[in-house]
Amino acid sequence: MHAFALLTTAITNGSVTFNDVANGSTWSDWFANQLSSFTPLNVALGLLAALICGTVISLVYKKTYRGVLYSPSFTLTLILLCLVTTPVVMAIGSNVALSMGMVGALSIVRFRTAVKDPLDTTYMFWSITMGILLGANAYVIAAVALLGIGLIMLAISYMRLKNPNGYLLVLHYDEYAQPEIENELKRCVRFYRMRSKTVTRAGAEMTVEIRLDHRANIVSQMLDINGVHDATLVATQTEAGA
Repeated sequence: MHAFALLTTAITNGSVTFNDVANGSTWSDWFANQLSSFTPLNVALGLLAALICGTVISLVYKKTYRGVLYSPSFTLTLILLCLVTTPVVMAIGSNVALSMGMVGALSIVRFRTAVKDPLDTTYMFWSITMGILLGANAYVIAAVALLGIGLIMLAISYMRLKNPNGYLLVLHYDEYAQPEIENELKRCVRFYRMRSKTVTRAGAEMTVEIRLDHRANIVSQMLDINGVHDATLVATQTEAGA
């Protein structure tokens, strides 16, 4: 763009004639100036590296995800963030004026989609950081960061898997069955806390936050209690004691 601006100024001032432009000498200089900063091969290699890094980040995210509803579109977003950031950083390079203009352009962007899990924001920053490193040709730093952060996230996810999962247990029962329900909860789960209770003439409804592993069949055990009409188990992301 800088060379194109100089070309336009030269034509306006009369230092370059139409014949010079028609002969292609000025255009060849402009293309030579463009290819002096980066070549199509560099861009292709950068995009390929960004695709690999974004794919690895999305796989780590899928492996470590422990939420309620997994979103495949978010993993695609992680890949695209890395792909988009890489050529942007390549284009900016060391041009201060262009970098300031890019910051101004990005400042008007508004993201309307709310991020439900703060950890998702971390993955987004990770993907953008990899794109910045690849765009700046810091391939060694990008490889070390990708491997190191990926291993750390997998290790943290492995440690979290050792903890019991959080669920909401919704029960409809007759009021006289509550003592037996509480005894069964004390026997079967490591942690439980009553979140809500509603009593009507038709019976009672209680929502309990519990922590248990996948092997526990708490629903069937609740239905075996006399006076319990139905039991529903819902996955949740709340932490024990929160």
